[in-house]
Amino acid sequence: MSVSQGIAAEWEQETASTRRALERVPPESLDWRPHEKSYSMGELASHIANLPVWTRMTLHQDELDLATLGGPMPAYPTKDEILEAFDRNVGDALDAIRSTPEEAWPATWSLTNAGDVIFALPRIGAMRSFIMNHSIHHRGQLTVYLRQCGAPVPQIYGPTADEPNF
Repeated sequence: MSVSQGIAAEWEQETASTRRALERVPPESLDWRPHEKSYSMGELASHIANLPVWTRMTLHQDELDLATLGGPMPAYPTKDEILEAFDRNVGDALDAIRSTPEEAWPATWSLTNAGDVIFALPRIGAMRSFIMNHSIHHRGQLTVYLRQCGAPVPQIYGPTADEPNF
């Protein structure tokens, strides 16, 4: 199995779980936030929907300078728009993963800000930490938000109180 095939399989599994969590977002709770310093549910869900966009930049560029991005990623005003953006971005990311040549995975990739290096990792490490683990972290936050708003929490790696059986 190639690196691209392995990452693609993991990507498909993780993004399917993430989509199940996003599907549970109550449309009436998009403005809810657990604390004044926290994202609202809609902001968090939009951030999760946008994270896959970074995949193509990570896999097809040698670095990403945050200072050149030109502003924040879009926020989506409805649950349907969040899901549409997530699906589109996940599909584009999967295409980028599958089209990455084997020799590109160990090459160094850097995240910078106005030329200052934030981190530099082998591209596979950047994909796993900066993209996948970052998304998984926010999915975990979202499941706490769901619980706090009384929405059912889906199974991710096993049963939940709301879905006790596989």
